[in-house]
Amino acid sequence: MKILGLDYGDRRIGVALSDAFGWTAQGLEVIERRREGNEIARITELVKLNEVSEIVVGLPKNMNGTVGPRGEICIEFAEVLRETLDLPVHLWDERLSTVSAERTLVEADVSRKKRKKVVDKMAASLILQNYLDAKSTR
Repeated sequence: MKILGLDYGDRRIGVALSDAFGWTAQGLEVIERRREGNEIARITELVKLNEVSEIVVGLPKNMNGTVGPRGEICIEFAEVLRETLDLPVHLWDERLSTVSAERTLVEADVSRKKRKKVVDKMAASLILQNYLDAKSTR
């Protein structure tokens, strides 16, 4: 029972995958959004390849907890995934996940060029790991 984590952005989607026990999240890849709809095909492929049973999509909320325009886009994306894949799709508060991933990479002295390639994947890992940690304490 693996869980897929997604950090949905305008140009890229960071993808992370849990282990079979749902304990840890690992960055998987970054999907470039070039053509409309190609990301759904790739996510469908990853779901089948990795025997994914549920998906977590990062929901960017404002600092006061409200959902803005970017959050609405993520909610719509999650609904498309739910309908297309017929799997449970959870929205998870992702406030500052990309900022945290970026900060970690800067502290590790990763070059700007390399950071751009992995920051979305790392943000997806943080979103998924936070979801897994919260789920294990319930």
